[in-house]
Amino acid sequence: MTKYLGLHETLDIHELLSFKNLSLTKATTMSILVQDPELKAILADDVTSGTQHILQLQEFLTKRGEAE
Repeated sequence: MTKYLGLHETLDIHELLSFKNLSLTKATTMSILVQDPELKAILADDVTSGTQHILQLQEFLTKRGEAE
């Protein structure tokens, strides 16, 4: 993998990060309101995977200049 991202790649990652943050906020909020246990479990899984995806995207932005 290259050390540096192009401007368009950085902007794409920012866009994905914004979308993931919005999705995570919505899933967290809806999981409080949901009463169906199956749907609550699906939302909990979505929150877990969304959090991992956000951390990975943030890592792309913060660790891009470091040697691997």
